[in-house]
Amino acid sequence: MSLTRKRKKQLRRLQKDATQLWESQQEVVGHAADVAREASRQLGSLGREQVLPVVQDTYNRRLAPVVDQGVRIGKHVVDDKVVPIVGGVVGSALTAWDFANAKRHGVAVPPPRGAFGKKRKTGPGLGSIIAIVLGAAAAVGVLYAAWQALRADDELWVADDPLSAPDA
Repeated sequence: MSLTRKRKKQLRRLQKDATQLWESQQEVVGHAADVAREASRQLGSLGREQVLPVVQDTYNRRLAPVVDQGVRIGKHVVDDKVVPIVGGVVGSALTAWDFANAKRHGVAVPPPRGAFGKKRKTGPGLGSIIAIVLGAAAAVGVLYAAWQALRADDELWVADDPLSAPDA
């Protein structure tokens, strides 16, 4: 099936118009990307200059005292409740283990720690160290999550090279 000369001319003109339209659309999209990039920069500046100070002030006046009180209560609970209970349970289990081993091997039972005038060890125990490490890890996780949520991505995706017009 062959096309007439007139039909071929019309198709070439249509393809030329489609190519011009495609190029003008690429130009409009590029301009829109420039406008969006500038809007993003302006929004970031506005947030840093206007919104952040208000949020920071509100946090310092309303949330910081509550957070500090929660931290004090949590520290009190961990230091005065959890660590002694866990330490007592672990100590009792180890003592029972020592007695069972001593009986099994027929060895005399060792005296409990602190007996015979020996000074007991003072300072942070294993439970306190574990609690400190877990608290530090939680704080690092919260700071990382806040950083990820608040960081600004200034660059928007824009095609590096314009797409070619489809062939007719």
